[in-house]
Amino acid sequence: MEQVTLRIARREDCPRLLELIRELALYENAVEQVTVSLSHFEDAGFGAHPVWKAFAATTQVNGTEMIVGFALYYIRYSTWKGCRLYLEDIVVTESWRGKGVGKLLFDQLITEAKEKDFSGITFQVLEWNEPAINFYKKYSTKFDPEWINVSIELK
Repeated sequence: MEQVTLRIARREDCPRLLELIRELALYENAVEQVTVSLSHFEDAGFGAHPVWKAFAATTQVNGTEMIVGFALYYIRYSTWKGCRLYLEDIVVTESWRGKGVGKLLFDQLITEAKEKDFSGITFQVLEWNEPAINFYKKYSTKFDPEWINVSIELK
């Protein structure tokens, strides 16, 4: 694998992170559902009251750093389990999939959760996304068919 480095995402990474989010949405046939603006995304991660953090996977291309993937998460509180890391998205650009970038990011999330003494990591995966499901199965992941996803749209 070409050299990939992980670092904490910075405000100036937000335009590239949004590009990758749109790439994921395209893969999931839901690109029209990405409605967050760049300014809102930046503020939510780097404003006065940030709600998310991310690790960026980077490589050098002609001497310039390029983000090839990221893992965005936030802290979730379970009344049964305590603090948990909630993985919102882990995205690797298509040309870098299958090269170990996702594993680097996921392993970093596990390290982060352990260092913060969280009780675990929670996330969702689409039932048809076999590559992602197979990736998560390598980590002895527990899939829970009992719960139904529920949301209320306000905008």
